[in-house]
Amino acid sequence: MDINLSEMSVPELRRLQGRLETEIRRRDETARRDVLKQFKKIAAEHGVSLDDVLADAPAKSAPKAAPRSRKKAASPTKGKRVPMKYRHPDDPKAGWTGRGRKPRWVEAWLGEGKSLDALLIK
Repeated sequence: MDINLSEMSVPELRRLQGRLETEIRRRDETARRDVLKQFKKIAAEHGVSLDDVLADAPAKSAPKAAPRSRKKAASPTKGKRVPMKYRHPDDPKAGWTGRGRKPRWVEAWLGEGKSLDALLIK
């Protein structure tokens, strides 16, 4: 069977989708019934009922849904100003909190071989 989906109208595609979903449900039910018959047969061969076997099994958990994307909880400090930890040696208005990427002046300071501890605000 060769179906050219690109030539079908949207209503035709929706009808086909409905038929597909119905067929998939029917096959799933058939497969479940076949597996149940096999389980009952195996249990009977071992001299127990399927109910006895299932009674010893752990409780059935609800089917797992597709994982939802979870939003990360906001950090308690999100949106709050963080005090400056380091001060520019020549410009007292410029500073750095010690978070994120180092400012150029800090990189230059460290490039000269000087210690970051010398920039600490006391």
